[in-house]
Amino acid sequence: LDTTGQVLVHRNVPSTPAAFLEVVAPYRADLVVASECMFTWYWLADLCAAEGIAFVLGHALAMKAIHGGKAKNDKIDSHKIAVLLRGGMLPQAYVYPAAMRSTRDLLRRRLHLVRRRGELLAHIQNTRAQYNLPAFERRLAYASNREGVGEHCPDPSVRKSIEVDLALIDQYDALVTDLELTIVRGIGKVLALTSLYEIHDIDRFDRVQEFASYARLIKVHQDVGRQETWHERRQDGQRAFEVGVLRGRGDVSPPQPRGPEAPRPSRKEARQRQGPVDPRAQDRARGLLHAVAEHRLLDG
Repeated sequence: LDTTGQVLVHRNVPSTPAAFLEVVAPYRADLVVASECMFTWYWLADLCAAEGIAFVLGHALAMKAIHGGKAKNDKIDSHKIAVLLRGGMLPQAYVYPAAMRSTRDLLRRRLHLVRRRGELLAHIQNTRAQYNLPAFERRLAYASNREGVGEHCPDPSVRKSIEVDLALIDQYDALVTDLELTIVRGIGKVLALTSLYEIHDIDRFDRVQEFASYARLIKVHQDVGRQETWHERRQDGQRAFEVGVLRGRGDVSPPQPRGPEAPRPSRKEARQRQGPVDPRAQDRARGLLHAVAEHRLLDG
């Protein structure tokens, strides 16, 4: 699009640097390129940086909320992204530096393996409960406690299912290293690296609220029909950062003791008391924010 909104070029282009540069060659003066934040934007951002072309990365979820419609394809999306960019309404995402992307992606992949390992352990426990078998005496998360687990199941098919889970867990254990605690309780070496690579530049967060929003800790306020509610929007923010760091093991502040006669609040009451932000998660975010800002995350 030009400054008046006139369409200059609108066609499919091969995903190669040469083809892209050939298409934009007549319009290089004051050219701004926008792309949706999906898994293939790396090469385009690097090419624009090398060629001195302004590049804007659009937030995919936020753009969907703006121009969501019945029909959706690459042709429609590309035009709407250009229109949003021209009107200054394109929700922007962070263009992560190229030098750190590969390590960040490796950490995200490790987090994926950790979650799959946890699902296998949960399946073993669920299978035991499903067939009302005796409870395991020790935690199965440790390899030394998993010997003879299959013998709990007299049925050969159930025993085979658990043995498959155990074999996969052993493979995951070989890929996932042990965690060594650092100054933020519950965050080890890998989670500390995950936080550093997901945050990158701590100065891009002006307030702790913005940092908590990036970690998916902010709840959305809705006031409709005189009913005031808080809804969690877990899709907004960085999933790997939320699961891997701020919702990892441990808390920054210890839990407050409950009185012996104090009534236990219901889940609905507990959620209403929390308000827009989970207080303990906010404390965890604030502690991590200051730790990174003071360059102390990997000390100790």
